[in-house]
Amino acid sequence: MKNIKLICSDVDGTLVPDGTSQLNAELYDIILQLKEKGIHFAAASGRQVISLEKLFDPIKDKIFYLAENGAYIGCYGRELFTRSMDGEDIRLMIRDIHEHMPDCDIMLSGPRKAYTDSVNPVFLKFLLEGYRYALDEVEELEKLEGNFIKLALYRENIPTEYLIFLREKWGNRYKIVTSGDMWIDILDIHANKGLAVKELQESLSITPEETMVFGDQQNDIEMIRQAYYSYAVANALPETRAAARFITDSSTDDGVLKVLKELLKTMSEKTDE
Repeated sequence: MKNIKLICSDVDGTLVPDGTSQLNAELYDIILQLKEKGIHFAAASGRQVISLEKLFDPIKDKIFYLAENGAYIGCYGRELFTRSMDGEDIRLMIRDIHEHMPDCDIMLSGPRKAYTDSVNPVFLKFLLEGYRYALDEVEELEKLEGNFIKLALYRENIPTEYLIFLREKWGNRYKIVTSGDMWIDILDIHANKGLAVKELQESLSITPEETMVFGDQQNDIEMIRQAYYSYAVANALPETRAAARFITDSSTDDGVLKVLKELLKTMSEKTDE
């Protein structure tokens, strides 16, 4: 692991089990030690940036955020770049979902706040207490106006036919990806974690050979292909494991933390020589 300058990690299923509100506290110190050695860290997640800032609170102003599956790039309190969706398309998608997938909860995301018309208490508790989202509950999502960067569907074990329907109708104009077996995310056709990592690399003059990434799901594959040091955690999907060059322990066994500690140890040994 030579000359690493950028580390990007997925969160849910990679750093923590899905919907977890706390990280292993040791990770904060390791990230700070790596930063002192000139290595940047970016949280690359389907979560909103507010949720990520809360998760990384002790070091929130020391890292980058590639939020909303790459539709948002920023640092603490500062939006650097977003990819917006067409307002009329959003309204039509919401109608489609209500008509054809009435058992799904819907969330519409702006850059720093999300909105839902769901009254499902389990879903609302998941967002507010698990993810700790900045969330407004509204009566009709279709009537909202503004800058929106992601539309998400939530249901335990989402049927494959829902994904097929959305991709057949909207897949030529929007990126439609799964995040675990509970979420389908709809974004601008060019929004993905890989492109977000590429844009961050270019802004920092960092190459893929100087980049390390970690992931577990389908929506991490573009990001994995954007780095030489690409890791899938042991609990990753088979296709994600196949795309990665290396495998580390699972999210429940602190696989990412173990690799980062080994990287730090290797760098310290080189300094002592």
